[in-house]
Amino acid sequence: MNEQDLRQLLIVSVEDVLPSQPATAGWERARRTRRTRRAVAAVAVAVALVGGGTVAALRSPADPPPAPPVGPTVTPTVDPSHAGPVQRPPAELTFPPDPLARLGDPATVPLSARPVQRALALFQPLDEENRADGPVRVLGDDGVVRSLDVVTLAPTRDAGGNEAPALKPGVLSPDGRWAAFAQTNELIMVDLTSAGVRRVPLDGYLELVVWANDRVLVGGDNRTYAVDRDDEAASTIDVSAWEVVAPDPEAGREAALIELGGEWGGLTLRSRTAREGTIRSEERITADALPSPYKVNEFYGRGWLHGERIASAAWITSSEIDGAEGVAVLDARTGAVTHLLDLGRERAKGCCPVLGWDNQGAVLLRLEPAGLARWNPETGEITGIVRDLRGAIALAS
Repeated sequence: MNEQDLRQLLIVSVEDVLPSQPATAGWERARRTRRTRRAVAAVAVAVALVGGGTVAALRSPADPPPAPPVGPTVTPTVDPSHAGPVQRPPAELTFPPDPLARLGDPATVPLSARPVQRALALFQPLDEENRADGPVRVLGDDGVVRSLDVVTLAPTRDAGGNEAPALKPGVLSPDGRWAAFAQTNELIMVDLTSAGVRRVPLDGYLELVVWANDRVLVGGDNRTYAVDRDDEAASTIDVSAWEVVAPDPEAGREAALIELGGEWGGLTLRSRTAREGTIRSEERITADALPSPYKVNEFYGRGWLHGERIASAAWITSSEIDGAEGVAVLDARTGAVTHLLDLGRERAKGCCPVLGWDNQGAVLLRLEPAGLARWNPETGEITGIVRDLRGAIALAS
């Protein structure tokens, strides 16, 4: 091999050897690449500016702007807690599953054969003349409907001979263990957990009952009795059986009793002592939070206390008519109406008495065509519970 051949061989052998400083070579290559990209980008921007300016100059003022890119539609989140003070039910109610939905089922067993641990509700069918059309049904928390076979109830009546079913809102104790029924000259108490019956003699035409802790307030002809559930001791108390609000079951025995009464211009909320019924305070009921011309004209049916709020059916002045049906929620401390459910002008008079509150802060009421409906004043949501249920209903709070 001569010298020229040896030189050629050495050149070939080192052609694939990497530089001794690869990092320095890499940075140099990267620097050249960045410089090249900046130059290309500068040219591209210049072209875009010139082209865009030319297009803008040539476009007619009447030309529409370019369409925005298509993307997913975002629906803004609505806070349901900001429902307005005046609300209306939907045109069509939904009926989600509910334990009370079995209230319209026929009884399958007598109470005497199978007492309840706790009753959710009582129901009695009524005929077209508003008279009892069968025995009282007892819906237990086990879902079984029983017939109240341990007592036969007569209609209540007043001195004028007017009659009404004995089953009314307020007769079922908040714990669902007792039922109390007003009868002429007596109070009947039924222990639903044992099917036992107690009869307490009392004078007068007694029509209305409401539970106040472990006592029963029962009255009618301008006289109200307070009857102790355990020892059956009875005394008169200076409250109106027609106007007294069903107390909150969470309140103690000595919690004040509240009455709603009067007519518009003189609607009042009175607080009375639990024992004697002595007036503690009296507040004028106001509707300043409602938009004009809404106001409450008169309350009807039983009012129900839940915490510091009272719910009661009422006749109202709405944006359409003076005398519409409605449900009012009031502040129990001040008498201010905070929410109003406007039920419109096409309903029967006295159609929609309130039957209590549930443990989620929703009002339970009668509503056509639903037999029973649930309204949440804070969210405005109203749903059906039982459909087309004709009869008298009493619920456990």
